[in-house]
Amino acid sequence: MLNISKNPLNKKVDLSEYSSGKRVFNKSYYKYFNRFLVGFAIFGFIILFLPWTQNISGQGKVTTLTPDQRPQTIQSPIPGSIQKWYVREGDFIKKGDTIIQIAEIKSDYFNPNLVEITQQQRDAKKISAKSYAEKVNAQNVRINALTNEQNLKLEQANNKLAQAKQKVKADSIDLIAARTNMKIAQIKYNRADTLLKEGFVAKKNLEDAAVKLQETQAKETSQEAKLLVSKTEVTNAKLEINRVEQEFRDKISKARSEKFSAKSSQFSSEAEVQKLENDVANYSIRNSLQFIIAPYDAYITTALRGGVGQTFKEGEELVGIIPAEVDLAVETFVKPIDLPLIHPGEKVRVQFDGWPAIVFSGWPNVSYGTYGAEVVAVERFISTNGKFRILLKPDPQDHPWPKEIRAGSGARTIALLEDVPIWFELWRQLNGFPPNFYQPQDASTSKKTKK
Repeated sequence: MLNISKNPLNKKVDLSEYSSGKRVFNKSYYKYFNRFLVGFAIFGFIILFLPWTQNISGQGKVTTLTPDQRPQTIQSPIPGSIQKWYVREGDFIKKGDTIIQIAEIKSDYFNPNLVEITQQQRDAKKISAKSYAEKVNAQNVRINALTNEQNLKLEQANNKLAQAKQKVKADSIDLIAARTNMKIAQIKYNRADTLLKEGFVAKKNLEDAAVKLQETQAKETSQEAKLLVSKTEVTNAKLEINRVEQEFRDKISKARSEKFSAKSSQFSSEAEVQKLENDVANYSIRNSLQFIIAPYDAYITTALRGGVGQTFKEGEELVGIIPAEVDLAVETFVKPIDLPLIHPGEKVRVQFDGWPAIVFSGWPNVSYGTYGAEVVAVERFISTNGKFRILLKPDPQDHPWPKEIRAGSGARTIALLEDVPIWFELWRQLNGFPPNFYQPQDASTSKKTKK
């Protein structure tokens, strides 16, 4: 009751002396509840010293261990139109099975005999190149023949020049002899004329000397003409050598020009043959691309282009497939602050969407419905979501993952770190500190060994 009187009763009267007062003031209220609180406090204090496994949690999804096992779409490398479908959505296909048949939409490839026609063009160019090669060989033979003929002609002309020089030499000697004979005849004539004037010889002797002088003069003149003819023959022989050299130089140059022209045509034909060979290979491969085939055993998930006759461009997606057998993995993301605590080979617990689980993040041994995993790879560059991507594979030492899970389903991951007391973990969480810096035992052992 309210204490509003200036003369309080409880200071003048001791209520505890009365029997009812004794019952009220000496009774122990909430005895069992207080015991419960004390017991709970003791139990909570003991729990603070129990071990707690530090962990890093993350959200991810199921994927595959290798890129070639992930869901993909099949594109056509060439433009075309859908001619026929050989599968339905949900069908199982084996490697090499035909999925779609397409038809060409470019007028350059409408001819069904395009490969055969190109092969014929290639064969014709091969024959042309062979003909030019034979022409080159013929020109080589012709050049050799002209060279040999030139050598023979030059040898013949050099022989004529030598003969003409020898004749000039002989005619020069004859001319000197004729001039000597003329001088002797002149001396004899002069002597006969002197003796005739003195009366010692007859006039007939003078006349004989005059005839002899005239004969020697005639021989000298004739010999000079012969010498001039011989010198002319030397000049003609030299001119003949120049003529032969010039003639065969022109003939050999023309033959070489025709040879190089044939070689140029040969190389051009061979280049066209190579181009046609490339065209034949390209056309053959293009014909094979008119059938979209399965790259591996898979299931048809989605037909991205429906109907028959629908056109598409090169590189457009036509159908989605998923491999029949895959090695499942989980990709999860961790914060940059937790990245130094993640190492390849570490153990991780995974909870899959759709599978019931009871999870105690700090006590993995008492959790139910989680599956073991192992860190395979840690991404070296941050993802667009501001976190680092971690790839996990099934732990071979743990029970296998459910066969019913599919790539793309969600997963929650718990990376296990060091064991610490619960009070330390609470203190860390309240202060916002990261988990203890953790190095796996294998890594530390290897470092010690290297040292």
